[in-house]
Amino acid sequence: MGRSSLTDALVVATGRSARHVASLAENLARRIKEWGYGTSRIEGLSQGDWVLIDAGDVVVHIFRSEVRAYYDLEGMWSVDEVSHRQRSTEHLGSLA
Repeated sequence: MGRSSLTDALVVATGRSARHVASLAENLARRIKEWGYGTSRIEGLSQGDWVLIDAGDVVVHIFRSEVRAYYDLEGMWSVDEVSHRQRSTEHLGSLA
């Protein structure tokens, strides 16, 4: 894709609550280790609004739905820059 040298892939997922987000993250990190990919770095687990799992070649973001909509990572990393600029403008207008 050529967007970043930090990782090969981004995964964005949504949990229904802070506890669900944290549970998904804990389970995924455990599975990554069981599958032989080593220990992942995890950020945001205690809050449960947005948990980032850095598994090296893959970075996973797990959000509560409201937080996912607010940060709009899909728009930020979208190949379609025109749509992203339009969404950003709409988002800024909704904050006023």
